[in-house]
Amino acid sequence: MLIEKSSHCLSFYDCESGALVDSIALPEFPHEFVVDSAQRYAYVAHYGVRTSSSTEPGGASILVIDLVGRKLQRRIDCRPFYRLHGIGMDRLDRLYALSETAGVLLRFDDPPTAELPSRAVVSGGLKSHLFALSRDGRWAYCINLLSHTVTKISPQDATIAPVAIIPGEKPEGTLLSGDEKTLYVSNRLSGTIVSIDTETMEITRRASCRTDPARIYALPGDRLLIANYEGRSASLLASDTLEEIGLVQFPGRPAAACVDDLSNTAFLSLDTNQSVRLELETMRIVGSFDTKAEPDCCFLLAKR
Repeated sequence: MLIEKSSHCLSFYDCESGALVDSIALPEFPHEFVVDSAQRYAYVAHYGVRTSSSTEPGGASILVIDLVGRKLQRRIDCRPFYRLHGIGMDRLDRLYALSETAGVLLRFDDPPTAELPSRAVVSGGLKSHLFALSRDGRWAYCINLLSHTVTKISPQDATIAPVAIIPGEKPEGTLLSGDEKTLYVSNRLSGTIVSIDTETMEITRRASCRTDPARIYALPGDRLLIANYEGRSASLLASDTLEEIGLVQFPGRPAAACVDDLSNTAFLSLDTNQSVRLELETMRIVGSFDTKAEPDCCFLLAKR
């Protein structure tokens, strides 16, 4: 399953053949999405502009996708909160969405039926783009592009003040470790990655990266996969030392990835309108297929 931003759709591809199976038309410039634990619904944040540098207000709704019927079922109106981008779910399938313009994290306690947010808390930063979420929904770690900060906030308790640190210039990629004790953040302008102690919100390690590290993904074996957008590459790092242990170059810029733990491979969306399959043991490209315009976030659905 793959968002294609400039084709304004959510599409379904066969992973083995690369054949397009189905496509759902969406409002202009959908971005991040999340799938619930039963893979019954997908929730798409309607960003509504192509990039974060756009000056238009953007979208203000969550698009609810019926994955069984493969259709846009309805929209959740989130006005006056615009440019919804970062999106996630906790282990109770409560939905969270981050408004970039307002710097507000919204929560929906029953997203299949929600008409309005259940609660909201401020992000504590400017141009809040993405976030990492603890499994119980107690803590969120917001990445704020314009204030160049990471903020720890409590989506459940708005009286807890945000705790902010500066990890580097233009932080964007973010990943919470499996034990939730470490937050990894990549800084696109600094070309660095840091590990942060989530209890103290102090940086415990910093390392240089390839050009423009934009996204971070967890891999089996205590490894991290970094998508280097302008670097047109992906790096493999050891999660404890942040040392680079593998690298692959791409014919285009990688926007996002999804990892298949069973086959030890990953699919990466390239701005050449391709999805490439990467063998993670050898860091070799072992397949690819063509997509529609500007593929981005992706997710591996279980076969029904």
